[in-house]
Amino acid sequence: MARLSRRRFLSASAAASSALALGAWVNVAPAAQSKSPNEKLNLAGVGVTGRAGANLQELSYENLVCMADVDSSNLDKAAVKFSEAHKYRDFREMLEKEADKIDAVVVGTPDHTHAPAAAMALRLKKHTYCEKPLTHTVVEARTLANLAKENKLVTQMGNQIHAGDNYRRVVELVQTGSIGDVGEVHVWANAVYTDAKFTTDKPCPPNLDWNLWLGPAQERPYSDGVHPFNWRKFWDYGTGSLGDFGCHYMDLPHWALELRGPTSVEATGTPYDPVSCPGWCIAKYEYPARGKFPACKLTWYDSGKKPEEKLAELTHSKVKPATWNSGVLFVGSKGSLLANYGDHYLFPEDKFADFKRPEQTIRKSIGHHREWTNAIRNGGPTTTNFDYAGSLTESVLLGTVAFRHGSKIEWDSANLKITNAPDAAKWLHKEYRKGWTL
Repeated sequence: MARLSRRRFLSASAAASSALALGAWVNVAPAAQSKSPNEKLNLAGVGVTGRAGANLQELSYENLVCMADVDSSNLDKAAVKFSEAHKYRDFREMLEKEADKIDAVVVGTPDHTHAPAAAMALRLKKHTYCEKPLTHTVVEARTLANLAKENKLVTQMGNQIHAGDNYRRVVELVQTGSIGDVGEVHVWANAVYTDAKFTTDKPCPPNLDWNLWLGPAQERPYSDGVHPFNWRKFWDYGTGSLGDFGCHYMDLPHWALELRGPTSVEATGTPYDPVSCPGWCIAKYEYPARGKFPACKLTWYDSGKKPEEKLAELTHSKVKPATWNSGVLFVGSKGSLLANYGDHYLFPEDKFADFKRPEQTIRKSIGHHREWTNAIRNGGPTTTNFDYAGSLTESVLLGTVAFRHGSKIEWDSANLKITNAPDAAKWLHKEYRKGWTL
């Protein structure tokens, strides 16, 4: 995209990081007329396989100018699809050299490098898409949210299920009071990430730049099996099942109940290991009252744990709740609502047999990725912008902080501070290696 056009896009999206419009898609900045219907956004990709590759494929209707990946094999594979894109190993070099040629950046690296890449993009005033969880630490999440707001940029966290119709219908049911006041929510996912161990008995493959892969994490010798996926098991790079799936399943109650920062969190699980994420974790969150919503308690379960007693109380002719391996259960004063990615049910069944559903007020998504690119062109918010996604990620990661600390933490969200346990503050952020910055 020509520089004049790129400046126009930046201007057109000046209000794109404003508060999330839950009920409808709202344009808050005037749309600028494109010079040509074929004009495309110029993108930079940080990471090119896995979720990163899927994102680039979803965005292939735009123009990928450049891409970076620490694994040359990944770059070579991506070059088959994106043959015109300039290839880099280090995203810092790419963003510095290509800054004048790009409009937006797509970040899809392992969690521990989300924030350094996204922060650099935001400081360069580039609209930014970043995979979930938004960051690896609580402080990083707040930093990205602030940078997006300060620079008035269009952002989106990769929480694709948020664009699904099912979540939208659940939000409408909850927000119109169909099950009454909700003071209790149970959220569970069955993914297991544990038994992580570093090894030093194998050499680093020539296609992988291990030093770049480590990014801001502490320096250590190459460990076989960490790349490309098992990094999720290690505290240095991931946050286990809660970090991976919390932003998917806790998204629904955060959206429906307009949750922001909790006031306290406590978590239990397998004995704490400084290297490996837990074999299972149950985290209990307490949220304050919010507008029309009363105070709420949310409990997270992972790795096969779930609210078995609560699910056993639910009966329905079309579903067996106790068999759900992942889901969300809203417990209200007038009934309960059970949901997962694609389905939802109201309980008790007989009470809701003749229930008239509320009017659909949340319009159908144009597509998770197109929400972002359209907002860059036309102004308006995205549904998982870094303000909303940052708050969600903070909550999710506070569960891992409470688990690692080993006891309940009281949270002052406004001041980003644990008020009852100063020694737990070390888990809110991490020290970056020399050469890496937030």
